[in-house]
Amino acid sequence: MPFSPLDLTALLVFAVAWLAYEPLLKAAARGRGAINTDLTLIRLTWMKNMAGRENKFMDGQLLGHVLNSASFFASSNLILIAAAAGVLFGGESTFRSASSLVVIKTSTRLLFEFQIALVLVALARGLLDFIWAIRQMNYCIAVVGAAPDTEDQAFKDHYGEAAARLLNPALSAFNAGVRGYYFALAAAAWLFGPISFLVVTLGAVSLLIWRQRHSKAAAAIRDLRTLLGTGPVPPAAGEER
Repeated sequence: MPFSPLDLTALLVFAVAWLAYEPLLKAAARGRGAINTDLTLIRLTWMKNMAGRENKFMDGQLLGHVLNSASFFASSNLILIAAAAGVLFGGESTFRSASSLVVIKTSTRLLFEFQIALVLVALARGLLDFIWAIRQMNYCIAVVGAAPDTEDQAFKDHYGEAAARLLNPALSAFNAGVRGYYFALAAAAWLFGPISFLVVTLGAVSLLIWRQRHSKAAAAIRDLRTLLGTGPVPPAAGEER
């Protein structure tokens, strides 16, 4: 059997961490205290202010910057996917070359291919998230361009809330794509053995949670949310990852 009990245990921990991270973080935040949750409300305020501004050039510039960032990450992700696919389909010669390295802990070609495939899957999921983020950001640009010039405050508030319901999932997908790099690195650690795989997986999740809840950026964003006077997360806008 190519998989030892320790390999299977580490793989199970990775799968649980990868799939359960987002819902567990949202449950732990309870609407406040995590960067992503607080930014959901900050972006809601941004979109409301956008709807009330006569000149929306700055809003378009900011959205364009995020769109360029997502495009850059998507291109980089595609290069990494091509590299991982090249190793995966490299055949027996690639396996022999990798097995000759002292630091690589792989017992059979099947295990080696499964290890590389897991990295490939993590990167591919991130690429799909980036692509979805780019598409939604293009929708957001159209929404900013279509914002009418009106003095009706109720209309502007409603327009801003609807725009935020589009913007937040877009940046949620972008965050998910970036988070895919963490899990791709954890998957790559399996090449160094199941213990390394387990340690790096738990380390990646711990780092993500620490940055979300306890970093200086998290504290600053909490203060900004308080200054803006934002309330609880609206159900339709709570898609942040």
